[in-house]
Amino acid sequence: MVVSAGKLSLLCFLVSCLNLAVFFAPVFDNQLFEFLCENIFCILFVYFIGTHVIWWLLLNNFLYDVGVRACFLGAIFSWGIFTAVLAPESYSIFGWYMCVLSFFHFSEFLAISVTNPATLTIDSYILDHSLDYKIAAATSWVEFFVERWFVPGMKTHTWIAAVGLILCIGGEVLRKLAMYTAGRNFTHTVRSEKGPDQTLVVTGLYGLVRHPSYMGWFYWAVGTQITLLNPLCTVAYALASWKFFNDRVTIEEVTLLNFFGYDYMDYQKRVPTGLPFIKGYLLED
Repeated sequence: MVVSAGKLSLLCFLVSCLNLAVFFAPVFDNQLFEFLCENIFCILFVYFIGTHVIWWLLLNNFLYDVGVRACFLGAIFSWGIFTAVLAPESYSIFGWYMCVLSFFHFSEFLAISVTNPATLTIDSYILDHSLDYKIAAATSWVEFFVERWFVPGMKTHTWIAAVGLILCIGGEVLRKLAMYTAGRNFTHTVRSEKGPDQTLVVTGLYGLVRHPSYMGWFYWAVGTQITLLNPLCTVAYALASWKFFNDRVTIEEVTLLNFFGYDYMDYQKRVPTGLPFIKGYLLED
């Protein structure tokens, strides 16, 4: 069932993207496009209710939860593309942000289904990561729309937004490569006990930096705010992300030292964390 969940997630994400792409295909018909824009909230409401009903009839329990979330993320991704391409210039960067945000959460679930399916749960989407995560996301949306309302020209510096988008894509690729390299050793939560098949991964990306998945997520998070041209949240995200990963790395490295002892100590000496100004939990010889 776990393997099926990954395939279902991919199918629902792609189908949802295709549904909205077909739905908004007649954008070159000005009258129809104006009608769609004027009634967009009602149309999306009907679309999402219909999607829920279809998957509720076809699927049960866990697979239903998987399918609905993948459909929702696929719809956000598709709508992000249309916003980026068709919306006024001051709104287009929010479209790209919608794409990177929705794809990140979808790809987290898909990556776990491939690399470590035994640990796959609905939380693998990390949509419900934490209250702080939700507050940070909502704050960035408020900043974007407030600044866009009062200073619309501020959101038209697309070359700066492009730098943020590159950071997002680079961080996304780095994180997923790290997950693939770690394989069954990768989990979204820090393990409290060493698994019977858990090994210390020191090859590939892990031969260059100790925490490539955290490094990718850090730059992805900061990149989202540069993409939105949010100066306040760019600084806030950088500081909050640094604190989060500094604490997370400390906890994780205490655990890894307990698991692997001197092997991990030697690894720490040879390889940096990959995160700016974060050294990790270091023991004296």
